[in-house]
Amino acid sequence: MMWWLPLAKADSFMPPAATEIASQVDSIYAFLLWSSLVSFILLIGGMTFFVFKYKRKSATDKTAYITHNHTFEFLWSFIPFVLFIFSFAWGWVVYHEMRTFPENALEVHVVAKKWDWKFIYKNGKEITAGVDASGKKTPATMVIPVGRPVKVIMASEKINPAGDDPKDRPVLHSFFIPAFRVKQDVVPGRYTSLWFQAEKEGDFHLFCTEYCGAGHSAMLGMVKAVPVEEYERWLAAEAGAAGSLADQGRALYASKACIGCHSLDGTRVVGPSFKGIFGHEQAIEGGGSVKVDEDYLRESILNPNAKVAAGYPAGTMPPYAGQLNDDEVKALIEFIKSVK
Repeated sequence: MMWWLPLAKADSFMPPAATEIASQVDSIYAFLLWSSLVSFILLIGGMTFFVFKYKRKSATDKTAYITHNHTFEFLWSFIPFVLFIFSFAWGWVVYHEMRTFPENALEVHVVAKKWDWKFIYKNGKEITAGVDASGKKTPATMVIPVGRPVKVIMASEKINPAGDDPKDRPVLHSFFIPAFRVKQDVVPGRYTSLWFQAEKEGDFHLFCTEYCGAGHSAMLGMVKAVPVEEYERWLAAEAGAAGSLADQGRALYASKACIGCHSLDGTRVVGPSFKGIFGHEQAIEGGGSVKVDEDYLRESILNPNAKVAAGYPAGTMPPYAGQLNDDEVKALIEFIKSVK
């Protein structure tokens, strides 16, 4: 057992709720639990009562003629219907809130590998698992500020990004923080995201809940929620030596010839301008549109002909799959997001 596992505490049903969303999820869970219990008692209790009340007492007993009671028939159908619709609507409202990302959210990149986590902040700071003085593994710890929304952008990568071992490949993981009641699959070949806002200080467990191979059970992490001032001091200390992700992306923008086809001031050249493109709807050739988010930008960098922007020719931009590693793609995306 890891030395830090005793930190986990729980009440009768759930780990302590550390976010507002978690409290809402607990309320839905409690409602479903108690309404199911009441329904069970009414149903099984009623069945048991009628079994004894109308038990056949002799071989000559005949079943009495039973007439319909339309009021009761309506109620025992309508009341469950109302409860089901109410539960669905309540759950949808909470789910919609969970999937609507705040515009001012702090962003952290999460990289899942067999079998560990890596956290990359916008200033280039990277957090990975370590080893303590006694030789025991210490989990990678994502530090976040209390009371501020945090958006995590997740990707699955190989253990050795530069290697060509066919057995080393990205696999499916799942990012789960029980105290926050949030979970999202981390899918190879694309970005997935979720957000949360810690309302309490403390250390909270992070698990992979999708079987990802022999080391799945050891793929553990931590999320540490601290006051905003402490977070700012921690983030500023020992920032990434190569500069922020946006700065790294700016250098790639120049060195990888992006500068010749994509302007930063809105000017139309060979390809769409990067100015203010992130977060907007982009019309695409063939009809329809797509939101310019991290996943769309990733696809457009690696396979630019998958969804070609309307009004621009296909086949002009070469695919960068195999030419850029995952970290370089992240940096380029962060640079594009910074161009306002």
